[in-house]
Amino acid sequence: MNTSASGHIRPLLPNPFQIPPSRQIRRLPSPNPTQKLPPFLLRSSKTQHTHHSKDPNRPTSTDDDDDVKTLARFRSKYNQIKVLEVSRRADHPLAGARLLLLDEPGNIHSITHPFKDLTFTYFDVFATLPPLLPPGPIGILGFGAGSAARSVLRLFPASEIHGWEIDPCVVSVGREFFGLSSLEERNKGNLFIHIGDALKANVNGGLSGVLVDLFFEGSLVPELQRAETWERLKGGIREGGRVMVNCGGVCVESEDPAREGGLVMEETLRVMGRVFGEELLVLNMGWGMEDSCLALTGGRPDEEAWKRALPDSLGHYVDLWRPFHG
Repeated sequence: MNTSASGHIRPLLPNPFQIPPSRQIRRLPSPNPTQKLPPFLLRSSKTQHTHHSKDPNRPTSTDDDDDVKTLARFRSKYNQIKVLEVSRRADHPLAGARLLLLDEPGNIHSITHPFKDLTFTYFDVFATLPPLLPPGPIGILGFGAGSAARSVLRLFPASEIHGWEIDPCVVSVGREFFGLSSLEERNKGNLFIHIGDALKANVNGGLSGVLVDLFFEGSLVPELQRAETWERLKGGIREGGRVMVNCGGVCVESEDPAREGGLVMEETLRVMGRVFGEELLVLNMGWGMEDSCLALTGGRPDEEAWKRALPDSLGHYVDLWRPFHG
């Protein structure tokens, strides 16, 4: 069981690219890195030649579509891995981005914009967590290609981050195609990547906060629908610490039809509600709660103090959190 593949990609609300379904001319990615590939990318990616080597340092690049190139495509022990690059000339909010796709349905798990600070995805919301935490290291469960770490370190460069990823090929792809090597070089001594099961993450003295982004075969991992998992994570954080979770939603396409994204999200939230009670908050990332959401433990913080600690471009997310009522 892969318990450290990161989530998928959808831009966040409020978002200038989000168009109500009744007004869509062609489907753009709706809000949250937890979505399958937008149709115009899917069409072009399916025509690309396949690169079957297990060496992620041997990219392939094809030009079957002017807007999209496949830089690498291969299967690792845990994942079907594909790296796409969207042309900067593309008429799309993902123009210029590199995307990491895992799973057969083509869910996007990491994104980097070389010329933009914000991703307009839940990675931006992940980056708002540090001001709420006591001193200490932050854990990222489901490190992927490093998108969450990059977002946090851009705003809070003194943060100590420990990331867990079960698939070493995903980390290699991050270093080769997503600037992870440069991120590690700039953050020597405060960015640590561990290859292994994220749900066995452990740091001496405990973590001050945890970002959870755990998907496998297109679905939130089953362990997150079990109370004992959350009890164990709760017991591993320091007093005053918090957990922020990408819970997915209907935007996530699973390889197993029985694990429909909206139902898995609801089950995960119900279990978290039993463990964290009234301290659980949710942030809706789409047009409806069932579309996609994040969860945050620890109860409602001092919102004004939280906003003051964030840039204006992220402060509005503070207002979107609501108590979870089951």
